[in-house]
Amino acid sequence: MADKKKRVAIIASSGGLETAYKVLNIATAAAALDAEVAVFFTFDGLEIIHKDAASMLQLGPGKEHLKENFSKAGVPSVAELLDMAKESGVKLIACQMTIDVMGLDRSHFIDGVDIGGAATFLDFAFDADVTLNF
Repeated sequence: MADKKKRVAIIASSGGLETAYKVLNIATAAAALDAEVAVFFTFDGLEIIHKDAASMLQLGPGKEHLKENFSKAGVPSVAELLDMAKESGVKLIACQMTIDVMGLDRSHFIDGVDIGGAATFLDFAFDADVTLNF
């Protein structure tokens, strides 16, 4: 009998550059380890998959120096990590309810993002081996 793939379910409900790196680092690492991965973006976490993420995602106060350090350390940009995630099969799910409440629509988000409700994510998460919230 073949081994069942591990599943990693991630909720991204916070915005900011640090959160984007945490979410996408875990998602891409899990995918590289051959896990099935889904990320549910809700509330401020929607900034991570927004077409204007580069201008929206900021570092917290006193952490501005990290932006240069990410580059010096060879850490891929958020856009590059999102591309890596999509290429690795990571499911990116934007919360329909939050999109409606915030007056957004599909056109605000990068290509490759699915729009779904909590039930869409939960259908994946019920069988998850690891569940994380950022």
